[in-house]
Amino acid sequence: MGLTKSASFTDAQNRRANVFKALGHPARVAIIELLLKKQACICNDLVEELPLSQSTVSQHLRELKEAGIIKGEIEGTSICYCINEKVWNEIQQDFSHLFDSYNSTGKCC
Repeated sequence: MGLTKSASFTDAQNRRANVFKALGHPARVAIIELLLKKQACICNDLVEELPLSQSTVSQHLRELKEAGIIKGEIEGTSICYCINEKVWNEIQQDFSHLFDSYNSTGKCC
């Protein structure tokens, strides 16, 4: 198997792409919105809020956790998920910088 093309891009570009990929599904966006609203959630609470099965919610939580956007702690027999504040702030700064770098000249298409 050949090398991945992602090695041809900067760390910042790969990081942004991973965040976009993690947020690239409406269920994961809904999970983030719920976590932001409640500040913490137990997986079963998320299942009650979303029109998805437990296993599907768990898959989406895994994607968000692998991207570092959320973190989870074991509490008894459940896992409590919340926004990873450090990573969330880094993402916010990174994307603010990206969007702020655009200067409209009014000369495009």
